[in-house]
Amino acid sequence: MRRLYGSSVFVDSVGVRLPPSAWDPDELADPFAVAVMDELGVDLAVHRSRTFDDLEDESFDLVVSLTPEAHHRALELTRRRATEVEYWPTLDPTQATGSRGVVLEAYREVRDGLQSRLIARFGPVRTFGG
Repeated sequence: MRRLYGSSVFVDSVGVRLPPSAWDPDELADPFAVAVMDELGVDLAVHRSRTFDDLEDESFDLVVSLTPEAHHRALELTRRRATEVEYWPTLDPTQATGSRGVVLEAYREVRDGLQSRLIARFGPVRTFGG
C-alpha cells in the first residue's frame, strides 16, 4: 500500500499472532517476504511483526483482513466504530513447501495478488503530474 500510494494514506499492519517460524520476529522480518518485496524495491529488512495488541491507534477508516481469524478479530476491534472491514481471503505463503524457488513463488503470488486487489479497490496509482 505504501509503495503504491505513498503518504496519501496512513497504513498499519498487524497479525493475529506472531508467525510460527524459524526466524525470530523480534530480530528479523520473514526472509522470504524480504526477498520478494526487495524485487520491487521495498526494503522490509527492518520490518517487525506485530499483533493487534501492539496497535497504538485504533481509529481506522478501513481494516482489510486476510484470514478468517484476522477478520473475526478486526470485527471485534471495530464493532463500536464507524469503520469498514473487508475480508480478502489470502493463502498463507508460510505453508508452502518444496525448494526455495517454490516457496518464493508462493510469496510472489500473495504479493502480486494483494497488489492487484489494492489497485482494484483504491484505483490506479497516481504519479507526479499524472
